[in-house]
Amino acid sequence: MSLGNINKIICALLGAASLSVCMTATAKDIVVHAGHLIDGVGSTARANVSIVIKDDRIVSVQPGFITPDGAAVVDLSTKTVLPGLIDAHVHMLFEPEKMQPMFLRATRNNYESLLLGTTYALTTLRAGFTSVRDVGDFTPAIVALKRAIAAGTVVGPRMWVSGSPLSPTGGHGDTHTGFSFEVSDPSWDDGLVDSPEEVVKRVRLFHREGVDLIKIMPSGGLASNGDDPKAQLLSDAEIKAAIDTAHALGMKVAAHAHGKQAMDHAIELGIDSIEHGTYADAETYRLMKAHGTYLCPTLTAGDIPLQIAIHHPEQLNPSAVKKFLESLPIMTKSAAGAYKAGVKIAVGTDAGTFAHGKNVREFRLLVAAGMSPMEAILAGTRNGADLIGDSADIGSIQTGRYADIVAVDGDPLVDITQLEHVTFVMKGGVIVKTSEE
Repeated sequence: MSLGNINKIICALLGAASLSVCMTATAKDIVVHAGHLIDGVGSTARANVSIVIKDDRIVSVQPGFITPDGAAVVDLSTKTVLPGLIDAHVHMLFEPEKMQPMFLRATRNNYESLLLGTTYALTTLRAGFTSVRDVGDFTPAIVALKRAIAAGTVVGPRMWVSGSPLSPTGGHGDTHTGFSFEVSDPSWDDGLVDSPEEVVKRVRLFHREGVDLIKIMPSGGLASNGDDPKAQLLSDAEIKAAIDTAHALGMKVAAHAHGKQAMDHAIELGIDSIEHGTYADAETYRLMKAHGTYLCPTLTAGDIPLQIAIHHPEQLNPSAVKKFLESLPIMTKSAAGAYKAGVKIAVGTDAGTFAHGKNVREFRLLVAAGMSPMEAILAGTRNGADLIGDSADIGSIQTGRYADIVAVDGDPLVDITQLEHVTFVMKGGVIVKTSEE
């Protein structure tokens, strides 16, 4: 689909009030005048910078406000401009709706989830996240959403997807747990594995179906029924089979892991990222630093769901409340320990366990855990791109990268919560938001 056709779709979504700005963005050459620029490369902001864009790419970043002949000007001279934000841990086909997840699983099919996912994708993009890594949704559906966005038929962030997580029977990821044996859905078996041989085959099948990475569940979880988040539930042989097979196919592997043993073993076996990392300790941090393993702390998933567990436990699965109350308050402490130990951190929020669009809370929570505002911003731009494996295209404002740009009215280096009020979003040279709405 052409850039012009994509713009027509987005113009329709923006409405008549934004039509003049939207149509301006259909020009092939654009220059953005940035009052202050956090480029995702350096550690300080730059004042009065011009970002020159041709089609969907940045062709130059120049000091001062320049206007090349024939270029449309996007005036952000009073704003702080940043690279499009990156959330490296989302679930785009799910969102809690003040009811138990088990009820939703039993009453909503994957077609409905996919249609809802198109709205969640737009909400995520308009919140400032131009790229996401989806680490757990039904494989055919999430691959379809990724492809529709890439084709321009659905508006949303760039997506890298894992498909269904690889989980042992009865582990975190086995949706059957808690239901009567008479209640089932064939899609619930999509990621279930119980031997290294099954792991190898499933990784290869998912690669054939179009995933970009693999997600494994070596430990129990919090929202799931009956499993222990501190226990290692995939064997070392199964973990190794997932990592070796995925790496041979050019894919990275993310590990949902709360317990120390599952984390430590996965790190030593070559995992690329740890998701959550709740019960990590100094030895875990040492291993992560030595192996270059990323941590996605998912602090927002420890913040918003904790309030649900306290005030509305009826909205959670039966066994989840106790686990949430015990584990979620520890997440911030774990993230702080990882940061102090020098572990690489990327923003990952677990959006989908809470409402999409609230992902931006992660930045304030990372700052509360000890990171500086600039370090938190880099975790959600440069580091996210590195973890995904596409620093050549996303995560920074520099020559050759996609023109993925967001802006806020204030200074997030002074007040990180400014990121919760994104007033401008451009993805690939196309404006998708022009005011705080």
